[in-house]
Amino acid sequence: MTVHGIGYVEFHCEDAHKYAATLRDDFGFTVTPADEGGEPPRPGLSRLVARQGGITLLLNSASAPDDPVSAFVRRHGDGVATLALACDDAEDALARTEEAVRRGAVRIDGTTVVGFGDLSLRFVGRDDPLLAGSEGETEALLRELDHVAVCVPSGELAPAVRYSQEALGFSVIFSEYLEIGAQAMNSEVVQSADGGVTLTLLEPDPTREPGQINGFLDAHGGSGVQHLAFGTEDIAGAVRTLSGRGVTFLTTPGSYYEALPARLGETGIPADVLRELNLLVDQDHGGQLFQIFTRSTHPRNTLFLELIERRGAGTFGSANIKALYEAVERERADTA
Repeated sequence: MTVHGIGYVEFHCEDAHKYAATLRDDFGFTVTPADEGGEPPRPGLSRLVARQGGITLLLNSASAPDDPVSAFVRRHGDGVATLALACDDAEDALARTEEAVRRGAVRIDGTTVVGFGDLSLRFVGRDDPLLAGSEGETEALLRELDHVAVCVPSGELAPAVRYSQEALGFSVIFSEYLEIGAQAMNSEVVQSADGGVTLTLLEPDPTREPGQINGFLDAHGGSGVQHLAFGTEDIAGAVRTLSGRGVTFLTTPGSYYEALPARLGETGIPADVLRELNLLVDQDHGGQLFQIFTRSTHPRNTLFLELIERRGAGTFGSANIKALYEAVERERADTA
């Protein structure tokens, strides 16, 4: 069983219009009312779609306190509630749902199944009205959803990986145990057969000091999406543009750039530009990748975004994770 990418990411928000305005004004998304094929929404439910390139985000907010959207926001704050997995059509989406259930997935309703914690997975056809026009403009600053990072509590990584393999038909493409000072975490990257869906699953090591994954789990209230990674073909231009609109990115220690010549040699983006823009760089056998992370504006300091440009590299910047966590630790210290 395979799927053809993440059709859309569904957010539950306290105020969908306010969230949409930030995506439009700061990140350049186009925002429209959600077209669901004429199906009226529940009373008091606001639904908007934000699109850019091949990225589609569905934003929900509800005025009724007993609405499932409101309940999600009370537990987790604004966050990702569902990943919609794109199938050929509606018939294929139903067939893939039935197959996932036979393999151990728990159905919530229709073509939606349990994912990780309160994060659900929904199989949708490419003919779904919400995906109309999702190919996006070819000159978009942000082109695609590269991967999604999901944090799970200690002891739940192995079951999450098995679920991804057995119920969803994904494969493990990368594994790592990462130590950052007194903190440590396990990471497993699972991917659909055609490479269209990539999930980075993260679990804290309970034998080490509590760190950022623990902080996310506590603040979020359990498993959930820590960040979305948006692919771009010009990360330097994207950072300059988004910074000019008010988006704030994490900074990187100067020592990181001083060590680059010995670690990587020549980089595809000049070292002085990397330093100027706080860009991170890593490489594997396929080439290099460049990435940067936004400063979280979430009230609980949980969800943030990543920008990534791949120049042949197929991995996920493992050597940069330590630099990221050092940067986040500095941010936490500055705001303490």
